[in-house]
Amino acid sequence: MKKDSARDAVVQEARELLVAMEAALLQIEMEGPSRDSINAIFRAAHTIKGSAGLFAFDSIVQFTHQVEHVLDLVREERLPLNAYMMSLLLQCGDYIGELVDAIERNQEAEEPNAERRATLLAELDEVAQSAIASRELVSGQPTLVGQRLAGSPAADPLATDEASMDATLQAAADYPYWHLSLQFNENVLRDGLDPLSFLHYLRSLGRIVAILPVEAGMPAAAAMDAESCYLGVEICLVSDSTRQTLEDVFEFVRDDSRIDILPPHSPLCAYAAVLQRLAREDAARLAGQWRSLSLFNEVQWRCLGAVTLEEAVAAVVPAATDAGARPRPLEERRAQEQKFIKIEVSKLDQLIDLVGELVIAGASARLIARRRKDSQFEEATQAIDSLMEQIRDAALTLRMVQINEVFQRFPRIVRDIARDLDKDIELTMTGSETELDKSMVERLADPLMHIVRNAIDHGIEPAAERIAAGKPAKASLRLNAMHESGSVLVEVMDDGRGMDRARILEKAIAQGLAAPDAELSDGEIFRFVFEPGFSTAQQVTELSGRGVGMDVVKRNIDVLQGEVGIDTEPGRGTVVRIRLPLTLAIISGFQVVVGNAVFVIPLDMVVECIDMPPRQSGSHIVSVRGEPLPFVPLRELFDLPARDQGRGRKSLVIVQYGQLRAGLLVDGLLGECQAVIKPLGRLFGKVKGLSGSTILGDGRVALILDIAHLVQHTQQQEQGNTAAYAESSVASAP
Repeated sequence: MKKDSARDAVVQEARELLVAMEAALLQIEMEGPSRDSINAIFRAAHTIKGSAGLFAFDSIVQFTHQVEHVLDLVREERLPLNAYMMSLLLQCGDYIGELVDAIERNQEAEEPNAERRATLLAELDEVAQSAIASRELVSGQPTLVGQRLAGSPAADPLATDEASMDATLQAAADYPYWHLSLQFNENVLRDGLDPLSFLHYLRSLGRIVAILPVEAGMPAAAAMDAESCYLGVEICLVSDSTRQTLEDVFEFVRDDSRIDILPPHSPLCAYAAVLQRLAREDAARLAGQWRSLSLFNEVQWRCLGAVTLEEAVAAVVPAATDAGARPRPLEERRAQEQKFIKIEVSKLDQLIDLVGELVIAGASARLIARRRKDSQFEEATQAIDSLMEQIRDAALTLRMVQINEVFQRFPRIVRDIARDLDKDIELTMTGSETELDKSMVERLADPLMHIVRNAIDHGIEPAAERIAAGKPAKASLRLNAMHESGSVLVEVMDDGRGMDRARILEKAIAQGLAAPDAELSDGEIFRFVFEPGFSTAQQVTELSGRGVGMDVVKRNIDVLQGEVGIDTEPGRGTVVRIRLPLTLAIISGFQVVVGNAVFVIPLDMVVECIDMPPRQSGSHIVSVRGEPLPFVPLRELFDLPARDQGRGRKSLVIVQYGQLRAGLLVDGLLGECQAVIKPLGRLFGKVKGLSGSTILGDGRVALILDIAHLVQHTQQQEQGNTAAYAESSVASAP
């Protein structure tokens, strides 16, 4: 792997792990701590440190090591996850993100924000020292192991009362060695790591006094997989190494393996916990080994529940292994193997480009087959068309990602902004599994960010104001995504104060955006908020109020060939809706001809095609099944000459965008096609009603219609035309 590729892999993996780490922290904040979430945070930090260490990114290794140390204290329940700790760990995650960004810029040698780093390290050290000073090395009191070994509590005439036994369990034992309990991941051999190499390395750090294999995980011979590791190991080690040195030995297997290290003279309850964790026969064998080394005195042995070596040996009786504890069968393990691979986006882009060229070449072959009227040739091209359509769909699916890639950023954003503004907000996210083209997902993040920040700052009221208005103190903010009418609809909804229609109109008139006597609909008035420099905020804050933000939203959505609209109700809340096409690469289209020009309509937006109904002269509205339907005559809109063949009978293509329908008046219908979307040149770049172009099979260029703009164009005309249509209908009624 090239160095740049390796660096990119480290950066990408670290960012994914930081997202997982932040999500786990926020889950803990909402639902309370759990062992799974705490372990997820620890694994993320540990993996980032390990990957960075492979490439000697010392700055991130050193910082993440301190974070890992604190997380280890949290795992051992020696440090509580209170509000202060949550904020500290989130800030540490942010700083690790800065270090990752520096690696991406090839600036890892330059320590970013050294002052912030020093502050965070000081806070991490302070909480770690307080935990060590305030609590015992090992917390908790496991139940007596003797109950597991003998099957029931043993009567002990020499035993003292329960309080004395508890004190003995908490006292330091006579055990003079490091004790290591190792249970390697079953797939450690497949990962290219040899468990014996770790044991050999331990010998270089000291002397192994005793070693005991743990066999409880061994399946029957017929079920064994030669590439799997089933054995665990219990080791007594004499060494003057530090705990950190011993932990570093298992750096690359710690994530998926169980590695427990007890220093010499740990409390007796720690050794009892080791025995309790093992299966019955393994615990008895380990107790017998400890007995042979004379590691504990009689009082300690009685507390451990193994009074004599004979009792420990007698406890080793055949016992059927619990079927639920057996390793999964080989077929089941293979079914759980990794099902995903990472591919560079540039390779996917190249594949999509090639598929696009294949679609164009296929259209050319199909056209030639029709002209030659060769039935066998036509059948072959039809078969190729079917395969190309499947290849196209499969290739586009590779680029589709869940919108959760954007949504997952907002729990942290909402948390931080709400705390800064002293607001209590509950964020709900639905439809996060909705899929969208990856290139569009990446560009959607900034517009959503502006909308959410505005909703929190301007839309949602402080708790006191909400209570006075009869609302709950906790505000509701919701992100929703779904597929609708061949597009993706993303909604940001809040239950805040809503928008002030009168104030927006007043501001628009003051800025010359509207005439004082203009009669505007609610939709037209609310669209003013997307104008550059437009703001109704009473005061400027760090978040908003400068008139920038919503115009950025509109501009970015326009680039994505989407639409953004606002629906608001004073005192009830606001909904901002963003509608985007599914993809910007290859679409199924429907070809129409206007004059001598060919246009393509996205097939997902075509409802039906009918002959043009009669209409009044000069009116752009017709009756379809008794309902008024506005339409756009494309020849007039684009000022195209009439067809060479003459006027002929015209067709009306009914299209739908969202909940709105309209008709497109065309000269003829050419049928379905596969359209490879190409960008418009400078000549057509600013022409309203066009969203792109494509190449036809005969080499000509066809323009792709912007249905969203055309439907809105008909709605603007409909306000005047509907009244005229109603008057004419009444006049013609008997």
